[in-house]
Amino acid sequence: MSDCLFCKIIKGEISAGKVYEDETCFAFLDTNPINLGHVLLVPKKHYENIYELPDEILSEIAPVIKKIAIATKKAVSAEGINIGMNNDAPAGQIIFHSHIHIMPRFSDDNHKMWHRSSYKDGESPKIAEEIKKLL
Repeated sequence: MSDCLFCKIIKGEISAGKVYEDETCFAFLDTNPINLGHVLLVPKKHYENIYELPDEILSEIAPVIKKIAIATKKAVSAEGINIGMNNDAPAGQIIFHSHIHIMPRFSDDNHKMWHRSSYKDGESPKIAEEIKKLL
């Protein structure tokens, strides 16, 4: 896609702090990091989100996520790493090129995790059954 920011970064049309590249994927520092060392891992081919991302590509990217997470944790002396992927605008996706966030975490970084909710009586088994039917 000619107007995709991440496609332009992959092609070298826009500068980014590249940390990794192979035949399948490209990783670079997020320009608006959660914490320093926040990396974005993207497939080189444009897929809008996880729903479009082929299983073969996802299986090739998975070991790279682990490799980058380990290197990033050591590089910035992080206490932990969050791995995240936003799919669709309501889930926080801003750039519509599939990407995975590898985010260093520190106990004092003041970033909060998601708020929790709970199921009403009998709701959990119904939702679990609906998901199982659709798999």
